[in-house]
Amino acid sequence: MIGLVPERLERIVVLGAHCDDIAIGAGGTLLTMSRPGLRVDALVLSGGGSEREDEERAALTAFCPGADLDVTVLKMPDGRLPAHWDEVKNALEELRSRTDPDLILAPRTDDAHQDHRGLAELVPTAFRGHLTLGYEIVKWDGDLTTPSVYVPLARELAEKKAALLQRQYPSQRHRPWYDREAFLGLARIRGIECQARYAEAFHVKKMCLQLEG
Repeated sequence: MIGLVPERLERIVVLGAHCDDIAIGAGGTLLTMSRPGLRVDALVLSGGGSEREDEERAALTAFCPGADLDVTVLKMPDGRLPAHWDEVKNALEELRSRTDPDLILAPRTDDAHQDHRGLAELVPTAFRGHLTLGYEIVKWDGDLTTPSVYVPLARELAEKKAALLQRQYPSQRHRPWYDREAFLGLARIRGIECQARYAEAFHVKKMCLQLEG
């Protein structure tokens, strides 16, 4: 059974195939939720031992102000994660053995990138009965679809997310899609869809509503 998010989050898990996935897909949500006392366990599958790991650790610290943050960055090869199914599965199960999160933020299962999609498909095999929201990442594949969950963002947090992405990931600034306009543009569209100025959107495969008369 997939549970509801409690009124006050105590523990969350954030998952990414690559350094910067979490911040791009859910950075505004993390800025909205983060507070002293919140436990955030982050697992990133690739980039370990490189400048990308340094960027990721600094970035997630900035996106989770005040939270009790633990970051693990592994060294799986970028673009080849489906061939490392066992390693991904073991990493998820190890993380599950030490946390029972109220919420999981992860890639969505219909993401066009094979690394994102492969990770997303394995999440429920380790975290059964946990509410998982699949974040979206804009890319050249044109794989954006209609989301089912929205997190409205205050204007200042949407602006802060875009600024942090530029500041914390200098290795990505050369990419033609990696800019303020792209991040705020998608956030504005998702905001329109949920009657807010800005928002981040997510996909959910299954959730349980506990209703009382």
